[in-house]
Amino acid sequence: MPHAHEAGWAHADGALRPSWLRQPEDPNQLVDHLWSTTARKVEGRLEVGGVLLTDLVAEHGSPAYVLDEADFRGRARAFRDAFAAYDVFYAGKAFLCTTTARWVAEEGLCLDVCSGGELTVAERAGFDMSRVGFHGNNKTPAELRRAVELGVGRIIVDSFVEIERLAAIVAEPGATTRVMVRVTAGVEAHTHEYIATAHEDQKFGFSITSGDAFEAVRRVQDAPGLELLGLHSHIGSQIFDSSGFEVAARRVLALHARVSEELGVTLPEMDLGGGFGIAYTTQDDPADPSQLATEMTKIVEHECRALGIPQPRLSIEPGRAIVGPSMCTVYEVGTVKDVELDGGARRTYVSVDGGMSDNIRTALYDADYSCTLASRASDAPPKLSRVVGMHCEAGDIVVKDEFLPSDLAPGDLLAVPGTGAYCRSMASNYNHALRPPVVAVRDGATRVVVRRETVDDLLATDVGAVSG
Repeated sequence: MPHAHEAGWAHADGALRPSWLRQPEDPNQLVDHLWSTTARKVEGRLEVGGVLLTDLVAEHGSPAYVLDEADFRGRARAFRDAFAAYDVFYAGKAFLCTTTARWVAEEGLCLDVCSGGELTVAERAGFDMSRVGFHGNNKTPAELRRAVELGVGRIIVDSFVEIERLAAIVAEPGATTRVMVRVTAGVEAHTHEYIATAHEDQKFGFSITSGDAFEAVRRVQDAPGLELLGLHSHIGSQIFDSSGFEVAARRVLALHARVSEELGVTLPEMDLGGGFGIAYTTQDDPADPSQLATEMTKIVEHECRALGIPQPRLSIEPGRAIVGPSMCTVYEVGTVKDVELDGGARRTYVSVDGGMSDNIRTALYDADYSCTLASRASDAPPKLSRVVGMHCEAGDIVVKDEFLPSDLAPGDLLAVPGTGAYCRSMASNYNHALRPPVVAVRDGATRVVVRRETVDDLLATDVGAVSG
């Protein structure tokens, strides 16, 4: 609670900011663990991958997603090495293009896709399909058929209807496919309601508690052409510790043991999911891959010993933890204005040339972000500010609360860290905005891996514009 102030609540220290946000001594300084490993300030200007963002914007425009290739590859290797006895699946839904798919392959990871579009990107990138997992709660017959034709390494089935569809597809002569059964372990992950995926009341998977999971395993096992690999569990996203995995692993391994005992089937694999968290602001403290690997391996070893069963080969899905910190978004400031609030306090609104069309997460999940002045050094004292977008929505907020130099002005550049996961993937053309490019940086060079949309792109599907 803020301290009382004789002039009213709005004048109390901290009245307009969250309790975790502290006023910095120097608003120019980077909080290192929020940024990719090559990010640094050079005379006040932000440099990533050896490229000054002022130079990048001069060449490629703003807004732009800036992808640190060395950081991306380093995080991929960190998970690969820490979980050396596992298969590590990169989350295509976090961010995927043919270039990153090739990076994933080169660093020895597998790839998780959840739509026909993502599967096509993997195919175009030349990804080894035997190292692809196909997720989704409503895969179409055409998507399933294509996955079987391409030889996808595992299809994670999510409903009885899907099992029937897949069984019908592989009933054709010579067709087979490997399958995992997604189960819900009844674990409530400490995350946003929309990204918690293992409690009972949601759309994914088969419930262990109700018995649907065991029945799904039985049906897959009985279907000719379906090779049952094992069980898949995923408790949610943006998770910072292993406590939820302990409960989930216990319940999933108990089902694993029951399948062996009652159906006489030894399941060779198990996927523990993942969804590991990253640091968006100073309130976040994610674990490193080695710590997570140690804790999760101990959990599985302990449960397998207790159940008297051999340990299956394990897989994990780090989710946003690889690409999330590897990307930042750079914007240009358009306007700065102070708004008087009830009680006499004032809030500073900084409007930038992007917003919810390139980062919907603040509006959708009430997500918190940080940012920094990227184009110059400032001697001005810090000022609590709210960074907002250009869209016709009051909820179009990019960074809810951040201390920025009080002399911030139109034309300055701001950079927001931690935008690699879901920002470009969930980007839209709301208000007919053009989606920004993704510019990879490394060793002082830039490379566009996803180009900026053009007006021609925007109107390409508008039949009246095309024909008229």
